[in-house]
Amino acid sequence: MKDKELFEASLKVRSYECDSYGHVNNAVYLNYLEYGRVELLGEKGLSLERIKKKGVFIVIRRVEIDYKAAAREGDELVVRTYLKGHTKMKGVFCQEILKKSDHTVVAKADVTWVFTNLNGRLVPIPEFFRDALGL
Repeated sequence: MKDKELFEASLKVRSYECDSYGHVNNAVYLNYLEYGRVELLGEKGLSLERIKKKGVFIVIRRVEIDYKAAAREGDELVVRTYLKGHTKMKGVFCQEILKKSDHTVVAKADVTWVFTNLNGRLVPIPEFFRDALGL
């Protein structure tokens, strides 16, 4: 995945994801963002199980999120994900959640990720991951 290559995943807001105001609870957006990232990795042949079998974990270090508009039960959403940048030790995915109907941006986030070994020690981005994403 070269910088700015866009990946999209779709989902529908379920009733139990909404708060007493009738819109998606703030914390649920983190699940939507993770769904988008996991779908992207799966598309690249990088299931979380496969990554673990290689002796590493991909770990979220930071999520910076801006909430732009409300999403409600039944809304169909698109999670857009692209690689914003990377170094030897970390990467950043830029993600946007939009309403499918009118392309209103609901939330936007920068998600910084790193790799650790199975003992939790920080390691460089593994070669197999770099190859799969075209880094």
